Formats: sequence, C-alpha cells, structure tokens
Amino acid sequence: MNAEIITIGDEILNGQIIDTNSAWIAQQLAPLHIRVVQISSISDTPQAIHGALEQAEQRADIILVTGGLGPTKDDVTKSTIASYFNTTLVRNAQVLAHVQQLFERLGRGDMPEINKQQADVLANADILFNDVGTAPGMALRQHGKYYAFLPGVPFEMKFLIENRVLPDLRRLQPQLFVYNAHILTIGIGESHLAQQIADIEDTMPPFVKLAYLPKLGLVRLRFTAIGTDYDQLKSATDNIADMVASRLADNVVARQDCSFEEVIVQTFGERGLSLSTAESCTGGNISTQITAIAGASKMFQGAAVVYSNEAKVDVLHVDPDTLRAHGAVSEQIVEQMAIGAKATFHSDYAIATSGIAGPGGGTADKPVGMVCVAVAGRYETCSKTLYYKNDRGINIQRATMAGLTMLWNLFQKEERAKME
Repeated sequence: MNAEIITIGDEILNGQIIDTNSAWIAQQLAPLHIRVVQISSISDTPQAIHGALEQAEQRADIILVTGGLGPTKDDVTKSTIASYFNTTLVRNAQVLAHVQQLFERLGRGDMPEINKQQADVLANADILFNDVGTAPGMALRQHGKYYAFLPGVPFEMKFLIENRVLPDLRRLQPQLFVYNAHILTIGIGESHLAQQIADIEDTMPPFVKLAYLPKLGLVRLRFTAIGTDYDQLKSATDNIADMVASRLADNVVARQDCSFEEVIVQTFGERGLSLSTAESCTGGNISTQITAIAGASKMFQGAAVVYSNEAKVDVLHVDPDTLRAHGAVSEQIVEQMAIGAKATFHSDYAIATSGIAGPGGGTADKPVGMVCVAVAGRYETCSKTLYYKNDRGINIQRATMAGLTMLWNLFQKEERAKME
C-alpha cells in the first residue's frame, strides 16, 4: 500500500519550524511495508487543504495529515475537511470532558470558550483520543482510502500514530512487502560509483530499484524491492547488494542503514580503541559529530579546540619554532597537533585540523579554503593538504569529513598490518 503525508501550517512554509513529523511518520510506516509516495507541506487555507486531499486520493491508499487542528481562527482544517467529506462537525462530550480535565489538572483555571472547539470532530469519523494533549485525532475511510488527521505538536502526533493509527494500518495492510538493503561508501563520487556498477545495475530485476543518496564525502546506496514474496525479494536484493559491495570493496564502510560516524563509534568501541581530536578551523565540529552518537563514551577521550597559536603550544605542546617556520596552516603543525592530542588524552588515534575556513584571512600562499588535516594512529601519522572554496560552512563540513575519512583509512591500514 502507498501512503501520502501532508503537513499543514504556514510556519513550515515560511521556515519558522522544520517539518520533522513527516520523516518520523515515514520511519514508522516502513516496518509495515507501506511506501510513502509523496510528502507535502501546505498552508492552512481551504483551497490548499482541499487541493492537497484531492491530489493525494489519486496517488495513495493512506493519507496522513498533521497540523491545523488548533482552536484559533487561523486553523481552518476541521471545517474544510468537513466540507470535503460532505459531513458536519459535532461536539464530542467525551473529548470535551477530557479537555476540561486537562485544564483542571494543569491548574490553568477556567477553560476558555475557544478551547471547547477542540472537542468538535467530524460526525462520520472515528475519534483518535489524545491522552497527552487537547486536540483529538480523527480517522475515516472513504472511496477505499484511509485518512487520519492528527495534531501537529510532535509528541501528541507520535502518541496518536503509535497507539491509534498504526494498529488501524496493521489491520488494513495486505501481504505486500518492501525489503531494503543498504551500502555506505566513502572516498568515491556518485558519478564514478555509478560508472563502476553500471553493468550490475543494468541487470537488476524490475522489482528492485537502486537509489543513490550522496552527501559530502560519501554515497549511500539503497536497494528497494517490492512484491508479495518476501523471501524472493530478500534473496534477490541481497544478492545484488553483495555484488555491488564486492565491486566497491575498498570504499564500503557499512552494509546497514547508518551514518559514517555511527560506523566509527561502533567499530572503535568493539575493538577497544579510543579517539581524541585537536581542532582549529573545524571548531569542535568533528568531536560534535562523534559525541552525538550513542556509545561514543566507550571510545571518545576528549577534544581540544585550539584556535590561537598560543593554545596550540600550551595545550598540545606544538613546537614554537615549527610554527614560526611553517605557520599554523601546515602539515607539520597538524601532525604535531594530532600527536599532542593523542598524548594529552591518552588515545589510540587523534584527528587534527587547521585551515582558513573563510570568507577572509587568506593569502597568496595560503588561500581561503586551504585546510590541513592529520591523523595520528597507533603506528604512524599521516597528513594531507586540501583546497576548498570560499564558503565557511561547507569548508568546515568538508574538513570534518576529510578527517573522519583519513581516520578510517588509517585504522583499516593498521588493522591489515596487524594481520600480515
């Protein structure tokens, strides 16, 4: 079955808030083998809501709508969908009692008259009682489609999806399966990757689709198969993914749906290895990416953000003579920074960065976008100079990815050396 997710609210369209609801809902539908075919954000106007529902009916079997169920005048969703489904709004006594109890329990005093409107629901809908908020959800079936209208507040929406909507969908779902296989690659661009596996992609059966999902420094491959025979889907998809992984062996870091940082944290944790960072131009971004992952405490020792030359000397014991001779943005200095971090934090590995992130500060010899990265490992230290463009944010992201990639490559090299 196919689903469409519609989010209602001008605050999403004008960028005041980010639509996290749709991504979360899609993640909940995947285990039920329900494929999301469209995600739309629309304004809270009768025309936009009516048009979105009309189009969704043509694309999807399940239409899930969040937002627009508040009691204020700018929320017109309920009156619009009542008109759309040729029904009326009725005040539900059980919902009204629940809303009144919430006001009393929270000590908010007398409930304003406007909040009583939150008990107004479609006359022909099933009420999705909201135990954690004041706005109930509503579900109904029409023309063979399932509709659910939910509040936009994330924790309320999540409660209703998990406790009201998903049980409904489990009863509706026919035996149609969706199977996904994943490959995470680094160090190879999307076009070069596609060229290397073109012959494999050309021979894939029609029920298997390959998606390229590139980010800075990596490409994620997702193989998706849809059909009625789960074992056949899994076997065919895994076989294709195995061939691709074998072809791209040097660039593959994971065979699961995860981030590069998760791979590093998990792998280092399992091997009993530790990491530290010494960051100048990246300003702590590498350590932020690592410590955002659960389990980082098992492998991450610490970080030093050393912007000034004095900090590099005082904290990491960089040689002042080397600083004067080569400057802070040099491979000689980042190597000393990495070695200093490794010693200071007693780690097995350390990443160091120094550069001119921009938009100013460059010279003829060291232009904006010049970044030096080093990694100190158990047995050796390596460094590299990279040249990016005049975009501070992107330069920091690229330097971060370069540091993580160099860390992974050195780790792999040292692991192979141990086995020889």
